[in-house]
Amino acid sequence: MDFHLSTGALLMVFLCHMTSALEVPLDPKVLEGLPQPPTITLQSPKDYIFDPRENIVIHCEAKGKPHPSFSWTRNGTHFDVEKDSKVLMKPGSGTLVIDISGEKAEAYEGTYQCTAHNDHGTAVSNNIVIRQSRSPLWSKERIEAITVQMGVSLVLQCRPPAGLPPPVIFWMDNNFQRLPLDKRVSQALNGDLYFSNVLSEDTRNDYICYARFPHTQTIQQKQPISVTVLEMDTMNETVASLYNITKFSANPAGDYRPGFMTPLGATSTEMVLRGETLELECIAEGLPTPEMSWQKDGGELPTSRVSFLNYKKTLKISDVSEADAGDYTCTATNRLGTVDHVIKVTVKAAPFWIGAPRNLILAPNETGILTCKVNGDPKPDIRWFINGVPFENAPEDLTRKVDNDTVILSNVQSGSSAVYQCNASNEFGYLIANAFVSVLAEPPRVLTPPNQVYQVITNSPALLDCATFGSPIPTITWFKDSQISIKSGDPYVIHENGTLEINVAQSQNSGKYTCIATNNLGIKENHVFLEVKEPTRILKQPEYKVVQRGMSAIFECKVKHDPSLIPTMTWLKNNGELPDDERFEVDTDSLTIKDVTDEDEGTYTCIMNTSLDQDSASAMLTVVEATPTPAIVYEKPDPPTDLELTDQTERSVQLTWIPGDENNSPTQKFLIQYEDLLHQPNVWVNMTEVPGTSTTAHLDLSPYVYYSFRVLAKNQVGYSQPSQASRQYRTNPAAPDDNPSDVQGEGTEPGNLVISWRKLTGLQSNGPGLEYKVQWRQKDVAQEWSSRTVANVSQVVVSGTPIFVPYEIKVQSLNDYGNGPEAEVVIGYSGEDLPLSAPDGVLVMVHNSTLAEVHWEPVSSHSVRGKLKGYKVYYRRERGLHEAEEEADQESQDQVLTFSGNLTKGRLPDLQPYSLYNLFIRVLNSKGEGPPSPDKQFETPEGVPGPPSFLQVNPSLDSFTLEWGPPLNNNGRLIGYTLRYQPVNTTIETGPVKIMDFPVNETTVTLDNLNSSVLYKFDLNAKTVKGAGPSITKEASTAMETTPSVGPVFGTVNTSVSEEGAVISWEYFGHHKNIYVEYMVENSKEDWKKESVNGSHSHVLKGLKPGTSYRVRVVARDPTGPTLHSTNEEVVTVPAVPSRHVDIATQGWFIGLMCAIALLILVLLIVCFIKRNKGGKYPVKEKEEAHQDPEIQPMKEDDGTFGEYSDTEDHKPLKGSRTPSNGTVRRDESDDSLVDYGEGGDGQFNEDGSFIGQYSGKKEKDTHEGNESSEAPSPVNAMNSFV
Repeated sequence: MDFHLSTGALLMVFLCHMTSALEVPLDPKVLEGLPQPPTITLQSPKDYIFDPRENIVIHCEAKGKPHPSFSWTRNGTHFDVEKDSKVLMKPGSGTLVIDISGEKAEAYEGTYQCTAHNDHGTAVSNNIVIRQSRSPLWSKERIEAITVQMGVSLVLQCRPPAGLPPPVIFWMDNNFQRLPLDKRVSQALNGDLYFSNVLSEDTRNDYICYARFPHTQTIQQKQPISVTVLEMDTMNETVASLYNITKFSANPAGDYRPGFMTPLGATSTEMVLRGETLELECIAEGLPTPEMSWQKDGGELPTSRVSFLNYKKTLKISDVSEADAGDYTCTATNRLGTVDHVIKVTVKAAPFWIGAPRNLILAPNETGILTCKVNGDPKPDIRWFINGVPFENAPEDLTRKVDNDTVILSNVQSGSSAVYQCNASNEFGYLIANAFVSVLAEPPRVLTPPNQVYQVITNSPALLDCATFGSPIPTITWFKDSQISIKSGDPYVIHENGTLEINVAQSQNSGKYTCIATNNLGIKENHVFLEVKEPTRILKQPEYKVVQRGMSAIFECKVKHDPSLIPTMTWLKNNGELPDDERFEVDTDSLTIKDVTDEDEGTYTCIMNTSLDQDSASAMLTVVEATPTPAIVYEKPDPPTDLELTDQTERSVQLTWIPGDENNSPTQKFLIQYEDLLHQPNVWVNMTEVPGTSTTAHLDLSPYVYYSFRVLAKNQVGYSQPSQASRQYRTNPAAPDDNPSDVQGEGTEPGNLVISWRKLTGLQSNGPGLEYKVQWRQKDVAQEWSSRTVANVSQVVVSGTPIFVPYEIKVQSLNDYGNGPEAEVVIGYSGEDLPLSAPDGVLVMVHNSTLAEVHWEPVSSHSVRGKLKGYKVYYRRERGLHEAEEEADQESQDQVLTFSGNLTKGRLPDLQPYSLYNLFIRVLNSKGEGPPSPDKQFETPEGVPGPPSFLQVNPSLDSFTLEWGPPLNNNGRLIGYTLRYQPVNTTIETGPVKIMDFPVNETTVTLDNLNSSVLYKFDLNAKTVKGAGPSITKEASTAMETTPSVGPVFGTVNTSVSEEGAVISWEYFGHHKNIYVEYMVENSKEDWKKESVNGSHSHVLKGLKPGTSYRVRVVARDPTGPTLHSTNEEVVTVPAVPSRHVDIATQGWFIGLMCAIALLILVLLIVCFIKRNKGGKYPVKEKEEAHQDPEIQPMKEDDGTFGEYSDTEDHKPLKGSRTPSNGTVRRDESDDSLVDYGEGGDGQFNEDGSFIGQYSGKKEKDTHEGNESSEAPSPVNAMNSFV
């Protein structure tokens, strides 16, 4: 297969196995001994202009292990630094210092490039262009004096010499004073001096243009220019020629319309690069001096990046983007007219990074990719280099492939470390980036210090670090107290860097935590400790104190804190330190102030600090006279009276009142309320507050309201009763002042847009006939506004809209008296519809027996048809791998995981080991889910089994009989059981452990020759190839060797019914050897039937009649006497068996049918044997030609088998299922491949193309034999192996 055809298909597989960029830690202990290719850390700018009076310093620094060596090229050829005595390379560095004293600096101009090399690769710098700064002299020229008529325009040219870099231009006079600039006189971007119109004061003979060259700090000046402005009312051309007037107007005394001096014509063009600064200039002539303005056609100027200079003659836009392209119109205006000029701006772009390639650290045999994501206008060309050598010139290496902007590295090996360079260029510039690929095999290291103790306060988050390094990247697992495995989920979060976060730490989270870092080269663990402390709380806060002068004040501050933390109590006065006075005594939980003075008044705060938290509380101290004073009664103030309205206008009124009695408590404020008798009668609304010292309030009013006012007074006790209402004051109607708020646009169905808003209140309507003008248009589409005027509603539904497109929306209020203000534009979106596409490239990576990771390609944004909510992954367990296909779990339900946002992968936790799963993915938007992706199947590997389903121990005098059942969850192929038992005394082990292994088909054992009256502990677990699972534990004692007790020998009796029959179990305490289970049909007169069960504590009665009830008892007979012990009788009902459970193998008709089929098969075998001995073949081709009926096709389209010649239905794979591992492939995975019927499958083709499959002499392989075929696997199977 052609490589270019398969690269795209394989790229997704490589992405699934791509190794994330592994950062090399900065810890010197870790860096020591780690090889690392070179990395450029410092280099000079691409364009380096040097001052010839100073040395040239070209920087080039790099790091690596071992430290890199450096070399240089100049103008594309090797630059031998050692042969030039003027050039010095700094030790341990690539930086060049060139001494140009006494030399021609031009000799060192050129393009330089630095190379850093060590054993693991070569990194290169940018191409650094070195140029000498230049400040040439002004060319000699004869400057003619200029005479102009007053009022005309004038341009004084500067034309400085071309320097490197370009000079800075400014105009001055002979006294080195800058010439004043204004909107009439301005300096253009090219340095020329423009006069929109000249005045008499412009006459002078010292207009001097200066050029300052930055690098050399030199200033050159042009010859002075003399300008004379003639003040003449009339002038003809003859007079103008006599006076040598260079600028002549036919109407010198009058004003004239604006005209552009620069740029000329109606339009001009300007090109700017993305990210640079755009400067557009328009200078106009005219009298009076024109005013300048700017606008962008079809859009708005970017406010945050735009500025106007030179009296709005220059428009400056910084950090230009592609959106800034377009037509810009500058307009010059005076009272005689207006003139426009259009500047067409195009935006190009030098290459810029979208994503530069990043360093990769890979382990041997791992896979990774380097991507070089750039953009530009025109689109940049991308070239790849390896160690500074173009890819096409590098030695061929099949482990690396280049696909445009991507380098694919597969199955890397030790010694293949290198530095890759991506060079992206277009006509405006280039970018170059180095990215090394270091192939390391390093066992895990834990960088977090061991035994670190973390302390947090209860209910605070806790972060436990586990910084690691290793290659491959170590997998981090956490354990608590060395036993409990921690998985990410409430309340734990395990971050990608290994940090364990506990969202809300509680006391039970305290303990020892172990993080284990693992890769295929080793394992490393580290222990940290978490201590969750009780918070510090002030239980008894200091209280407000009123203390007489000369007495003592005591503030209490009782605190509860974690006993392991040392608290510190601090007292503050007015947020500052306590006075240095012995009268202030600080105790453990109190502050005492003795002999209180007036200066002690203030706010006292106690602060309790620990190393982890703090708490604080405050109280005030008031000092009063020592002599007692009569008690003062404080009451609410009386209501204000005599409300009066003055200074009445359309939108305001003055309200005055007389305060009521304060009742011994000063009035703090007055509250003014109003009632709207037109819109909300009998409802009083708070309007404003004024200080308690005021008796008047200026009230702003709304139109179309019938006002009444009242006033309430407030003191320390509370509010007074309301005053009597003022007289009514009506305001006249007016147009609305406000537009509706909370304007939104959102579609509820495909093809509609619901525009909603919050209606204005009656107070906001400002007049009768309130309506709303709703306008909308599709954003970024040239179309007029659509509008609809409505009333008494808060939404409008627009139909016939495209699916999920942005709309500009405006809602303006209006009434009978006019329109409200211009409405603001709000962006809304039309209705969403279900997504159109399903994700492609679904791949599943199985990490272990219970965890898989699914990857997919994101769908295009236009196919989402709405706001992308995420992706929903549906997966279900089809069956266990040890189960046949017909035993598939029909009751298994889909499990669903939703991954929010534009993710491209997700993890599937809590999978069942050794199972076949089916998976598909849907796109989710606000409307719902899109179509499913094609079904993807994956298998989980084996795991350890669950515990045995039961363990039953039946003791006797010196032996035990153990019975057990297989695990409910095998999680793989069971290979046997392990039994451990030992004598114990309660929980203390007193005897050696004995271990017995049993094959998988054994579920019972008898242990003989044991001691009597001894307690034994039994542990039984099942095993798969992955190891032993959890065990089931039982304890039991052998019987005591004593004389028969007088009490009962039987305990509890339990009965149940299983598929095998009635199960009877009992407790037995006697020493009798002859024990029987006796049973008889209930309500019958027949004798008891009995079955011997010596040495057991349970028994299964088989052969019972379905649908019949039986009386059952257990009997013990003493072999030495007639003693008989019996349990109470139990009734057991055997349920009736449905007819489908009848054993047809015992039916006569079935036996006869099988005999007839066997005889028929024997006859067919004899006929086939005779025909084969004659050398004939099955006439497949003739049979194909005989069936020309269109209903009978030689190949079925649904499963890829050949019509009537296919295998039986029992051998067809389930639709959508994965093929067995014998090399066959589903048709839906490879429609154009013959791999199903070629050498790797069960069928073959003859030379004439006919299918001879099972009719040839080749024996059909059993599908359970595994992939034992010697044929080479197909490409499709190779793809499947990555899943």
